[in-house]
Amino acid sequence: MITRLIFLFCVCVTLPELAQARMSDVSCDDSARMTETLNNVLGAERQGMGLRDPETRLEVWVTTRNGDWLIVQSYANGTSCIVAMGEHWEGSHANPA
Repeated sequence: MITRLIFLFCVCVTLPELAQARMSDVSCDDSARMTETLNNVLGAERQGMGLRDPETRLEVWVTTRNGDWLIVQSYANGTSCIVAMGEHWEGSHANPA
């Protein structure tokens, strides 16, 4: 739980623009700055991504040292938003059908 609070603090401090959406606490920023923050500040790595529609991509980011995970929604306009987060990530090694 403390890890999540530290993460939220880092996101709020490092991301200058917070957007209100249907979910509370959705954080948005420029996609390049978001990637930089996730990689260099949090030590997260992108584990996978897929298209939601032609202009929206969903990405799963995981901090391997502690298992925290985030789902980032990236838009064609250059904005990315953290839309979900959690703990205890367990990756799957199954090959897609």
